Amino acid sequence: MKELKLDLINAFKELIVEPNQRVVILPHVNPDGDAIGSALGMAHILKTSGLQVNVVCVNEYADFFKWMDDQESVTFYSSDPKKVEQLLDDSDLLICLDFNHLSRTGKMKELIENYSKSTVLIDHHPYPQDFADIIISHPECSSTAELVFHVIRALDFEQYMNKSAAECLFCGIMTDTGSFDYNVSDPQTFQTVGELLKFGIDQDYIHSQVFDNYSADRMRLLGYCLNECMEVFPEHHAAVIYLTKETQAKFNFVKGDSEGFVNYPLSIRGIHFSTLFSEKDGMVKASFRSKGEFAVNEFASENFNGGGHCNAAGGEIYASLTETLDKYRKLLPVYQEKLVKTKS
Repeated sequence: MKELKLDLINAFKELIVEPNQRVVILPHVNPDGDAIGSALGMAHILKTSGLQVNVVCVNEYADFFKWMDDQESVTFYSSDPKKVEQLLDDSDLLICLDFNHLSRTGKMKELIENYSKSTVLIDHHPYPQDFADIIISHPECSSTAELVFHVIRALDFEQYMNKSAAECLFCGIMTDTGSFDYNVSDPQTFQTVGELLKFGIDQDYIHSQVFDNYSADRMRLLGYCLNECMEVFPEHHAAVIYLTKETQAKFNFVKGDSEGFVNYPLSIRGIHFSTLFSEKDGMVKASFRSKGEFAVNEFASENFNGGGHCNAAGGEIYASLTETLDKYRKLLPVYQEKLVKTKS
C-alpha cells in the first residue's frame, strides 16, 4: 500500500481533535461487510476518543452482520428519514466510507450534496468523485476496513482501538477479500490482520457469524440457482447466475441471501468471469467477479452503469431480466480476446 499523504491526515486530525465534536459516519447503500465493518469500527474508535458519533445507513443490511457491537446506534434513512436529516443538521463532520461516488448514497444523495459542514471520504475504490473536502483514496488497499486501520494509526488514534473496533475491521477485511481469497497480494494486509488479532478477537467466531449463519431457505435457493438458473459459456470462460423475482419469492428471499453466489461459478474449471443478475422492480442488479487480468470494473462501467475493482464490481440496468441476459450473452464475444488472455 502507498504511504498516506501527511497533509490529508493532518487536515483530518484537525477536524476531530476537539472533544464533543458531532460526527456522522455514512457507508454506501446496501452495506456489505466492508461498509458496515468500517463504519462501526471507526465509530467505536472515535467514540472512545471522546467524540459524539452516529452511524447512518441509507437502508438495512443483512442479519449476519448484526452481531457486531453497537448495532443500536445505527439509524436507517429508509425507516426514519427525519432523524437522519436531524443528525446531519446537528453534526460538525460527515465521514463517508467505502464508496467513491454520490450515486452510491441512494435516496440520501441530495442530502449529502447539500451538506454544508466538513466532509471526509475514506475509500479503496478507484476514481473517486470530488465531493469531499478531504479525500483519502487508496485503490491498492484490500478493503476500506484495512485503510481505516492505517488512517487511525496515522492519526495516532490507535490508543483508542479496542476489541469491538478490531472485530468490525477484521470483518470488513475478511468479507472484502472473500475470506482472504482475493485482493490479498500485498503482505501488509496480513500484517494488518495480525495487528487486529492482538486485540483478542476470535476470527473463527467472526467467520462463523458471517458465513455459517444462513437460513435453510437460503441453502435451498443456492442449490436451485446452481441447478436451474446458471448458464456456462466455456468458449468464453464465463458463467452467469440469474435470480428472478419469482425465484426469490419461492425461497422467501431476504437481504443478504444471495451474498457470495457470484463466486461459485469461478470454481468451474476454465471459468474466469462470473456474473450474478438479480431481478428487482423495474431494474436488474448485477455483480461481477473475475480471476486473473479480466477487469470486471471496466465491463461494469462500460455496460451496466457500474464500477468497482478489477476482480470485483457491481452495476445495474433498467431493463427486464430477459433483456439483460440477452445483452450479456451478446457482449461475451465482444470481450472474447480479453477473456481468453486471462490467466486463471
